[in-house]
Amino acid sequence: MSTHHTPLYRDTPLILSVSGVTKAFDGFKAIDDLNFYLEEGELRTIIGPNGAGKSTFMDIITGRTRPDVGSVTMHEKDGRDYNLAKLREFEINRRGIGRKFQTPSIYKSHTVYDNLILSLNKKRGVFATLFYRESREDRERIMEVLKTVRLDTRANDLAGMLSHGQKQWLEIGMLLAQDPRLLLIDEPAAGMSDEETERTGELLMSLENKHSLIVIEHDMEFIRQIARKVTVLHQGHVLKEGSFESVKADPEVIQVYLGRQGKRAENN
Repeated sequence: MSTHHTPLYRDTPLILSVSGVTKAFDGFKAIDDLNFYLEEGELRTIIGPNGAGKSTFMDIITGRTRPDVGSVTMHEKDGRDYNLAKLREFEINRRGIGRKFQTPSIYKSHTVYDNLILSLNKKRGVFATLFYRESREDRERIMEVLKTVRLDTRANDLAGMLSHGQKQWLEIGMLLAQDPRLLLIDEPAAGMSDEETERTGELLMSLENKHSLIVIEHDMEFIRQIARKVTVLHQGHVLKEGSFESVKADPEVIQVYLGRQGKRAENN
């Protein structure tokens, strides 16, 4: 029987509650009685070994996968709650949940600016987009996003000409153009230079409190830079939750995850 409960004594309202969620594939429990709570405006980092259930967790929040049991609740600012497990992917996206995968998905043959215009128009449909005329509000929104992701000087360049890190920032900008309440970001620092990694951390921290963010990452230096609260997943449930330092020093976390990270670094 599930023993989940909503944590008490919160100063900040919750945006997301995942309660008693289990998901099995061919008898293997990828997610096992998972309980997870995210506050409005929070930046949360999730770590864990391969096979810990991180991607399945993201799939469940975005509706790509439905849980076998349990609830995934998005709390609206007006007090209404929505069970995301009963909604389809596009309906969840419209509720204000955006996801960025590890590999950037951008329109390489379009300009940086046009990539953001196309993101802004996702809700309008193909026909409406063909005859779309840019409003002043849209233009201001895009210029604001360009400055946020530090691509304002590259607005008229083709997206395919950007560096790997800049393509990642553009895709984050494409999500921001839709003004999501919750951003799910998968391994944003993968393949980046040290400078790009640091700037990515600064970008994500600048979004805190304006949006809620869940960031999955393996790079421990990057996590040290951005971490407020770290959740460690292991075998489909939360093994440990807390500050970066408390998680890093936890014997169980060292045994199941950080020890492996060290060995992997030695072997490379």
